[in-house]
Amino acid sequence: MVFQRPNEIKVLDFCCDIVKPEFSGIVYHANYLRYMERGRTNHLRLMGAEQQALFEQVETEGAGFAFVVRSMHLDFLKPARMDDVLDVVTWPVAVKGASIMLAQEVRRGEDVLVKAEVRVAFISGGRAQPIPKSIRMLMKADLIS
Repeated sequence: MVFQRPNEIKVLDFCCDIVKPEFSGIVYHANYLRYMERGRTNHLRLMGAEQQALFEQVETEGAGFAFVVRSMHLDFLKPARMDDVLDVVTWPVAVKGASIMLAQEVRRGEDVLVKAEVRVAFISGGRAQPIPKSIRMLMKADLIS
């Protein structure tokens, strides 16, 4: 079971195949990417936005959009094991023109298992574009830029 805590305020429980351990009994490293992707999606949802609704809103103003991972730095500190309950914590570090820098941690209780810095780009019409004001306001971008 995994919990999402944006800025460690709210907890959202969501179902996933969190524990598909390797034969060694530890979680395969690539699975953490899935957990963090879900964490980023749930971070938006817990702020009051669903990506489909945002897509429809922005689409009325122009071409459809997507958030794409531009870069990611990961530090694997400790392994998760079978039946662990994990938290995925996500918070914005900086919002600039067409990109957002997020910090993420996968935790087991107080133990940080994986740390990540994720740069996400805003793409519309096949190209990087400035993040629309409606999305910047939702992310409280003006407070963290």
